[in-house]
Amino acid sequence: MKPISRGEFIRLSGLTLAGALVSDVIFANDMLLNHNEGKEDIQLMKKLILNNDAKVKSILNGKPIDPTIRISNFRAIASGITVMTASISNPKSEYYKSGLVAEKLHQAIGILLKEQYADGTLDAGGNRQSPPDTAFVLEYICPAAVLLNRDKQKNLAEVRDKIKRFILNAGEAMITGGVHTPNHRWVICAALASINSLYPDERYIKRIDEWLAEGIYINEDGHYAERSGVYSAVIDKALITMARLLNRPQLLEIVNKNLITYFYYTEPNGDLVTVDSKRQDQFMSLKVTKFYLQYRYMAIRTRNPIFAYMVNTIENLPEFTNDMLSDSLAFFMENEELQQPLSVNGKIDNDFEKFFAISNLARIRRGKTSLTLFGGNDQPVQIVSGRSSNPNFLMYRKGNSILKYMRLSTSFFRMGYFSSNGIIKEGNKYILKETKEADYYQPLAHEFRKADGDYKLSESQDGRFWNKMDFDSRIKSNVKKQITTIEITENNGALSLDFTVEGPPNVEVTIEMCFNEESTIQGDVKEEKNNYFLKSGLGEIVLAGDVIQFGPGKCEHLNVENLDSEEYTYHQGTLRTSGKHVYITGFTPFHHKMNLF
Repeated sequence: MKPISRGEFIRLSGLTLAGALVSDVIFANDMLLNHNEGKEDIQLMKKLILNNDAKVKSILNGKPIDPTIRISNFRAIASGITVMTASISNPKSEYYKSGLVAEKLHQAIGILLKEQYADGTLDAGGNRQSPPDTAFVLEYICPAAVLLNRDKQKNLAEVRDKIKRFILNAGEAMITGGVHTPNHRWVICAALASINSLYPDERYIKRIDEWLAEGIYINEDGHYAERSGVYSAVIDKALITMARLLNRPQLLEIVNKNLITYFYYTEPNGDLVTVDSKRQDQFMSLKVTKFYLQYRYMAIRTRNPIFAYMVNTIENLPEFTNDMLSDSLAFFMENEELQQPLSVNGKIDNDFEKFFAISNLARIRRGKTSLTLFGGNDQPVQIVSGRSSNPNFLMYRKGNSILKYMRLSTSFFRMGYFSSNGIIKEGNKYILKETKEADYYQPLAHEFRKADGDYKLSESQDGRFWNKMDFDSRIKSNVKKQITTIEITENNGALSLDFTVEGPPNVEVTIEMCFNEESTIQGDVKEEKNNYFLKSGLGEIVLAGDVIQFGPGKCEHLNVENLDSEEYTYHQGTLRTSGKHVYITGFTPFHHKMNLF
């Protein structure tokens, strides 16, 4: 197996490594050298073994799988195989060489073989005979095979044979199978690299090189194409697997860049900024624990203090035990480098202002205050996987008090929330701006008329609705335009906000703030149907001694229904989330200044 050169890799992937994020850290030339060979983080390994054993106990005590119920997702079974393999193969585990665990392993791998199609694939939810979902299963099964082959317990010979059969069958699907999304390519490549390390076959390498020849997209902001926390963690893990098993350290340069970005995207409590994602996590809450193995591996490799800081942060989160310690032992045993203690101090200056110009997202941290500004939705805004559409333009935290989001909506033709067309940065001021346009239609010209009125079913030119009206053949008239500008100025964590909405008069304008559920609201506030309206002066949100102040308020209407566009409300859908909702309202022409601190 011949590793590609750095120059050839860059040619294939279309990367430019002169970007600002790469220059933040001196990238280690000896990326694949072992710096701490023979050393072990003893306390961490004890915790991993203890928590893995607890997971094994819960598996043994769990209800057996009902053979009459068809399984539609096999990742839980595969994860259980990996967890049990780690304990039965570890001399320090209470389940080392356990007969009960061996029997359970037989049953679990038997299920996978029974449900595996002749082409090597498994189903996953609605995905039938899915190569990428099978690759996600192999992410668990291949490390289990490594441990079983290494330990070679006699009573597990049949289990080893079954796992080998499953992996080789799946390998045929990895060689020929297709994908749906950008990250699927690299998950399949990682699966092929893992299979090849177990059972070498030049066809696996050939297929990997076919996918890599497409190029791995990462922009100057340090984002992959999907700009997603969920899938960035997936891709980083896949690239590390390939770099390690194929001796291609150039791939780690990409991981390095992405992990630096996610340092800036991490809140002190481990929450990830997800507002700019193009996938489902743009509306989800995520923890940075998803990146733990990636940060730990790269901290050991690069001695980057940022990565060491992130490892320490994750290990001190309350979610660390459940998210990582309970099922990561196998990965530490399969890749023993992860067992090494960190050799660099993770103390860094954690106050910053970082503007990601391609994503149109700003991250600012000043002591206990942390804020996110976002204006980078894909235009036109469409609600579909693969496009950014989250209307949150401001998120603000001060310790325990959290403004989950600020949004702005108007009743202008029910076109929904404000979605900025980018961000302009002028010093410490960020300018967000959007133009909405709606129109009416004139009668069809003579040459387009039909006596039976049976015109083409088509979309209106402003994209708001469909009808049998042949809109493309009509002249637009009575065009209405609304321009919204939000200027946000930051000064040591305090914000000054200036809102202007221009266009047709008497349009309802609503500024919506959603605070965390446990907050206490204070100030001149009117409560109406579990909604709060700041009438005047300053409002306060208080939680665990931390206070966010906001205002002055304005309350000129109480209509906060149907703030979403008809794309949602026509189907009785909504983007409203749980929390304490506070509103400032008015009519166009609208101009309002407020502060947040």
